[in-house]
Order: sequence, then structure tokens, then C-alpha cells
Amino acid sequence: MKKRFLSASLAIILTTSVVIPATMQEVRAANETNSTVTAQEERVSAQEFLNLAVTTLTFQHGSDSMRQQIIDKWVKAGEFTDLSLTIKRDEAARILVRALNKEEKETSLADYLEKANKIGLFNGLSLNTEAISKQDAVKILNNAKQIKNGSNHEGVKEISVEDFMKNPGNFGYELSPDGNYITFSSAWENRANIFVKKMNDDSEPVRVSNSKDRDVAGFYWKDNNLLYVKDKGGDENFHIYSTTFNGSEEKDLTPYPNVTVGILSGLQGVKDEILIMMNKEDATVFDVYKLNVKTGETTHVAKNPGNITSWLADRNGNVRIAVASDGVEGTILYRDSEKDEFKPFIEMEAGDEVMPLAFSKDNQYIYATSNKGRDKVEVVKYDLKGNEEVIMSNDQVDVSGVLYSAEHDKLLYGAYITDKPHYQFFDENFEKLFRKIQSKLNVHESELGINDYNKEMTKFIVSVSSDTVYGKYYYYDSTTDELTELATLSPWLNPNELAEMHPISYKSRDGLTINGYLTLPKNKEAKDLPLIVNPHGGPWARDMWGFNPEVQLLANRGYAVLQVNFRSSTGYGKEFLQAGNKQWGLKIQDDITDGVQWAIDQGIADPDRIGIYGASFGGYATLAGITYTPDLYAAAVDYVGVSNIFTLLNTIPPYWETMRNMFYERVGHPEKDKELLTAVSPVFHADKIKTPLFVAQGANDPRVNKAESDQIVEALRARGVDVEYMLKDNEGHGFANEENRIEFYNAMVKFFDSHLK
Repeated sequence: MKKRFLSASLAIILTTSVVIPATMQEVRAANETNSTVTAQEERVSAQEFLNLAVTTLTFQHGSDSMRQQIIDKWVKAGEFTDLSLTIKRDEAARILVRALNKEEKETSLADYLEKANKIGLFNGLSLNTEAISKQDAVKILNNAKQIKNGSNHEGVKEISVEDFMKNPGNFGYELSPDGNYITFSSAWENRANIFVKKMNDDSEPVRVSNSKDRDVAGFYWKDNNLLYVKDKGGDENFHIYSTTFNGSEEKDLTPYPNVTVGILSGLQGVKDEILIMMNKEDATVFDVYKLNVKTGETTHVAKNPGNITSWLADRNGNVRIAVASDGVEGTILYRDSEKDEFKPFIEMEAGDEVMPLAFSKDNQYIYATSNKGRDKVEVVKYDLKGNEEVIMSNDQVDVSGVLYSAEHDKLLYGAYITDKPHYQFFDENFEKLFRKIQSKLNVHESELGINDYNKEMTKFIVSVSSDTVYGKYYYYDSTTDELTELATLSPWLNPNELAEMHPISYKSRDGLTINGYLTLPKNKEAKDLPLIVNPHGGPWARDMWGFNPEVQLLANRGYAVLQVNFRSSTGYGKEFLQAGNKQWGLKIQDDITDGVQWAIDQGIADPDRIGIYGASFGGYATLAGITYTPDLYAAAVDYVGVSNIFTLLNTIPPYWETMRNMFYERVGHPEKDKELLTAVSPVFHADKIKTPLFVAQGANDPRVNKAESDQIVEALRARGVDVEYMLKDNEGHGFANEENRIEFYNAMVKFFDSHLK
């Protein structure tokens, strides 16, 4: 499904209240449901009760802002005049009824108290007093926790690996620009291919691509022409292909070996031509070409002098913005026309991120995202002299994306992700339309995505997805107000049998707030579970709330799954990202270790049954985990992971050359930081590894070369350590082909089960 950016405006209600951060001792006490707590009859204030309730009933133990947002949902304006006063039984009832999502038509405190008694919140308490003591509070919250976690602890039926990992059906729906055709991907010969369906017609969809070796990676409409991109065997050298509507004629429009191509502009209003970026002349950089989608003829438009990382065309298709960078510092370059020379427009220092997005319709302004002069990425607008106007910001996280309508020359919304995706709307009519669709589908705004629309913005493709719903696609016609279901992804998966993904936060050992997600097995008590920590790739990326097939697979097998947005993760500001500079295997790894320890301290994870699994940088973190904390993990799976930072830096794809200095800045320099990189490359410390290890690798991986896996496997086997190694000759950076995915995940589950159960 397309990446979605979803939003909500969170009102700060308790403006005078202070959220007391939870200490680890409070966390442990709040989760000690079976112990007898002795306490004096000391009264509890409303603020103390709220704080203890957040600690007990959620996993937000490190983020003050997220704790406050939760409290703001539980307490409405004017309900407490002074949170320092002793809380009463009926007031506690109102808070907990809301916290447990049991609120219905209650209007008075008496109503909430009646509901609380009905669901058993006050079981085991005396009825003698309205005020609540600390001892009472512990009992009440233990009752609330049992209600919240209510299950028979028997788990759910086992779902096959194939059901999680096989092709999910029809996905990636898009509209043709005129709205008369609908296009989607679906499996043919076990590979994702393109299908076209005429709207308002009973005819069957027509397959228009014939790929048997590799999934079609994406497709694009150019007027009434359909283009798609595909690589070979995971080499990431993507070519652009054209296809006719009946699929009888397909053509590689960029048939150049060892070249990768990207689409820069569709050149609206220009017949049969688009702008592309291609590293044909120099493998290390991308020039701009005009491509005729009928003939494949290319015309050189802009030459890359060697330091341009991206380009932007104006609304007339003229390339007028270029982003120059040495990998650390950079300059946004601008020119008035393609006849003029590029000149400096905006300077970027180390850590600055300025991303030009689009020209306004009159070509007088440039929309961009930027953190220049600030910590968080914001949405901004520049005039042609470089003067900045901030359009949207968020003090907690970076703005993660914007939706700009070229036809209407409007920013429709900006998006940010805290616990879940959220929106901030800029167009009143678009927000009304969004809310109408949301109401029709009866979903939370974080579950709804606007995937595509026609030029007039009257026909829409929308999707619904959540932590337990893989995805549903709908067609909405705003002129008739009709909503039509198009497809359900993996309809054989029942959301009621899948596991919830809980946003979490905790403090690192040096005081940083670390956010992440905890997925607990469905219908199991969250106590002494086998746990798998799953560090994300990048590391300059982040985990997000939503449907994740591999997490659901592991949870279905009875594992708790912990995903950690450790320092260097994106989305949390410049300072947080840079806190991970040259910290591979060090403080980044400490953040992961601290997350595991947090889950152990919660009583959720069995310390003797901890596994670690990650891909790419996550694979590196897996190897680092079993190298530098060998007693913590009982099993590990490294998927296309880095074992030797020196060889990683020596084998990056040629078109990453402009980012080489960024790697040196963020990871380390092979000469200047030789001692550091030797210390944090697991292959040099293989003698410390004693945890059972399973390694998987694609032979054609251009990012993490096959040698990364070969080295660690050979080093361990030389010591007589048995390492399971899966190598696929037709894959790259991760397994895309269905049969390989299924084989890998079957092997992974079997491996973890043998060591953690």
C-alpha cells in the first residue's frame, strides 16, 4: 500500500497539570499484579492517580508528552479544578471507564460509578469511604489491568507462514489521470504484475505486464500511457518499461546495463515525454533526461557536475532547483531558467535537511520540508529570494510528509507520527471530505489513507489499514457520495485473531526518551513471554504503528515483539538522530539493550528466552547484540546484515558515492576512526559469540554485499560454531520473491521455536 500520512489535532486540556515521569520502581510496582502491597492509608491526589494509571494501563513510561496526551483523553476540560486534591471514588471511576474504552452514555459521576461497579473495578475494596488511599489505588488499578488484559490465556490458533507471507491479493490501486481506468498490482506466475480495469464497466481486469522473474516494483500513468519499473534479481538497477493496455507489447525504455532510473516529473501538459534521472554517463551521479515514452528516445537536460543529489523541475518542466551536497554540508541551488547558471539559494550546515518538494502553480514559490535553524523538520515555503515562511511544525516530532495538490495549487495536509500517524489539514473542503469518508468507514483517522485521486479531485482511491488489518481498498465518488469496496489484502487473515501493536516509551540509561512498539500475543497473559527484539534497518529510518506481517507471524507463534526507535532513528528531530553518530554497537546498541531490560523489568519478557532478529542495519544490531551482550540473547537471526563496517564502506553502490562523507560522519572513517570501527565490527570479535545464529542473504545485494554474511559465517564456522546460512542467488537486499519469503520465514520460526520454547 502507498505510504499514508494520517493526522489528528490534540487539544491540551489540563494546562496547569504536571505529568510526573514514571520511575522504573513505579513501573515495576504498577505491574506487580499478584503481590500484596502494604501501604499506609495515605490519600492519593488526582494527579498521582492519573500518573499511576498511565503507568499501569499503558506502556508509555518514558515520554512525558505522550503520557500527557493520554491523560488529556481521560480527563475533559473543567472536570478537575485542582489535580493536587484527593481523588474520589466516582472521579477515579470516570477516568478508568474511559481508559478501558467502556464509556457509553454516562453523563454523571454516579453513572460512571455504577459502570465501574458493574465491570468490577472496585472488587475487593471496602465501601466505607469516598476517598482513595494508595493501597486502594493499587487494588483498583490491578482490577483495571485484569479487565483490560482479559483473556483465557490460551492464545489463538496457529496461522501458517504461507498465510502471512504469500502474495496478499490485489493491491496498490491507482486511477488514470482522467479517472476512467483503475490500475492495481496482483500476482501472476507468483509475481506482482499490473492489471487495468475500466471504471463503471463489467469487463474483467486485463493484465498488461508479463513479469515472471521479478515483481513489478511500481507503475505510473503518463496521460494514457502506462509505465512500470522493475529490476533484475534484486540488483536495484531499476528500468522503466512501457506497456500497452492489452499487454501485447512491452518495451524497456531504458535498456542500459548497470544503470538505475528514477522518474523526476510527469511533465503535465507535455505529450509523451517525462523527466527522468539516470546514472548512465557516470555510475556515481544522476543526470536529468527527457524521455519519450513512445519511442524511448532520451535527451540530455541537465548534467550532474558530481555533487548533485536531487533535482526539482518547475511547473513548466524546467529543471530549476538542484541540491548539492558533499554528504555532510550542502547548498540548494536555484536558477531563473534552464539557460542560466545555478546559483546558491539556501546553505545547509551539518545536520540540516532541506527537501524542495514542488513549485507553486505560478512558479513564484517553492514548498519544502526543512529543519534548517531548528531541531524538527517543518513544512516551509520559500520565495525566489530564499525567504522562508513556516507553514506547519510539531514540537514533538518531525513533519513526515505533506499532500500537495498541483491542480489546485494547495497544500491539503501535513502529517506527523508520534504514537500513530496524525494529520494537520490546511484545506477546509478536503478535511470535510476526509471526515465524511472516515465516518462512512467508521475508522480512526490513523487508519484511513487517501491513496490517489483524479485531476478534478472528485474520484478517490482510499485505504484502511491498522495494526490488525492488512489493508482494504475503496473507490469513492464525491459527486454521487458512493463508496465501493475494491479489495481486501490477505482476506484469509482474521483481524480478531491478530495481535495489537502498543506504542511504548522508556528512558535510556543516559536519559534519552526512546519510543517504540510492543506487540503482545493475542489472548495470552503478558507475563514471562519469550520475546524477540526486532531492530529496524537504516539506521536512519524508524518503526511505525501499522500492519506488519512478520511481527504478526511471531506474535501468532506466542512471541512478544519489541521494536525500538533507538537514537539515530528519523522522525524525532536533528539532535536525536545525531546522538547516534559513530555509535553503532555502542549507545545505539545500549538503547536496544535497555528496551529489552525494560520488557524484563515489566515482567513481560522471560529473561532466559530473549531472541533478536533484524534486517540490514537491524542485522548488524543483531550481530552486535550477540557479540557485545552475549548473555542476553538465546537465539539470533541476521537478515542481510552488516558484519564488517570496513567492507560495508568499501562496497556501497556507486550511486551512493555522494553520500560517502555522510557515512564517514555518522558511522566512522575507515582510517581516522579505524580503532572505533574495528571495535564495533562484529566479525573481528566472533570469538565472543555463543548465541545460536541463523543468517540469510541475497547474492545480488548492492547495499549489504554478500561478503558481509560470508565473513561472519566463515569466522564462526572456523571456530566450530554451527551457523544456519540461507543464500538466495536471485535476491538482493531482502527476499522479494514469494517462494523465498515463505522459505525464509518458515526457517526463522522453526529456528526461534527450537531455541526459545
